[in-house]
Amino acid sequence: MNLFIDTNVVIDYLADRQPFSEAAAELFQNAEQGIVTLFISAVSYNNIYYILRQSLTNAATIKVLDELSDFTEIVDVNSPVIKKSLKSDFRDFEDAVQYNCALTVPKIKAIITRNEKDFKKSTVSVFSPAELLAIINGEK
Repeated sequence: MNLFIDTNVVIDYLADRQPFSEAAAELFQNAEQGIVTLFISAVSYNNIYYILRQSLTNAATIKVLDELSDFTEIVDVNSPVIKKSLKSDFRDFEDAVQYNCALTVPKIKAIITRNEKDFKKSTVSVFSPAELLAIINGEK
C-alpha cells in the first residue's frame, strides 16, 4: 500500500509527540517491515528539520533525516505543484502543496494526516494514522 504522509505525522513519530506518536510509530514500523511504502514531500524535510533542530544538534537532526530517507520515498516539489497549489481551493497553502505533491505519484492510495479536515477537497482517500492502522490490521 502506497501512502503519502503529511508532515505532522512524521514529526509526531520523530519528536515523540504524545499522544500521537504511538500510531505514527506503528505506521513507520509497517514501512520498515515492507507492509506499506511511505512517500514524503521534499518540502517536509525543511519543516521536520526545523522542529527537530529545536531539541537536537545539527548533526543528530541530519542523521535522523538521513535515516528517514532510507525507508521512505521523497516526492519532489516542483513548479507545477506550486502553481496548482496557489490556484487550489485549499484554505492552507502548505496542505495544498502536500496534496498536489501526492497527486504527482499515481500509485499513492491515501494521504495520512492528523488534520483530515484540511484535506476535505482531496480526491485521494484521507485517513488519520489510527484509521489507517485499523484498516491494515483488519479492524475496519
